[in-house]
Amino acid sequence: MNPPKTILVVDDEPRMARFVKMNLDLEGYHSLEANTGSQALEKLRNHPVDLVLLDVEMPGMDGFETLRHIRTITDAPVIMLTVRSDEADRIRGLDLGADDYVTKPFSPRELASRIRAVLRRFEPQSRLEDQLLTVDERLQVDLQRRQVIVAGERINLRPTEYRLLFHLIQNAGWVMPHETLLTKVWGHEYINDNHLLRLYITYLRQKIEPDPSHPRYIFTERSLGYRFVNFHPADAPSRSS
Repeated sequence: MNPPKTILVVDDEPRMARFVKMNLDLEGYHSLEANTGSQALEKLRNHPVDLVLLDVEMPGMDGFETLRHIRTITDAPVIMLTVRSDEADRIRGLDLGADDYVTKPFSPRELASRIRAVLRRFEPQSRLEDQLLTVDERLQVDLQRRQVIVAGERINLRPTEYRLLFHLIQNAGWVMPHETLLTKVWGHEYINDNHLLRLYITYLRQKIEPDPSHPRYIFTERSLGYRFVNFHPADAPSRSS
């Protein structure tokens, strides 16, 4: 059996942290607790962690500042916990490297579902990941290193960006509906979150397109979904339905 995943719970309210920790233990996870941003960073430096649950509203070093430091230590996925559902805060967190947001109050069942969905994104996608795909003379995709090579320069992809690009490439030349991409990349829990999909399409375009406002590789099919430019079928992973 695989060892249990380790989750770090960061919340300045000890009762909330204990409540979350108790439910994670019931779900079969190994959990650690921190009540400040500084404590969280110390735990991350001394313990391998598979996922971080990070409260936004903390005194002193808030969740955003803590996240900024976390990303210098680990690429482990981070779910932000917040009492606010403000879109600007959500985008700010995603830009800093968060992988999801859960709004308080939440049920243990909802949190467990989100954790499973985020952890799935970090699982290997295919045995074909040793391929270096050549899209054209300007763009290559290194599936093993999860990088894009744009005009000879290697650019790292976040895990979620990589999963999105992988599924678009798997279906190069075909329209991928919004619902299909959301389910494959984020999980069924996100099937209606078109804004999240648009945001990550924007991130990908900023990394690979010569002019993101006039895409060369990732095309928008209005009201339907997105389509990756068609290239030699032998170069792409086998198509998924």
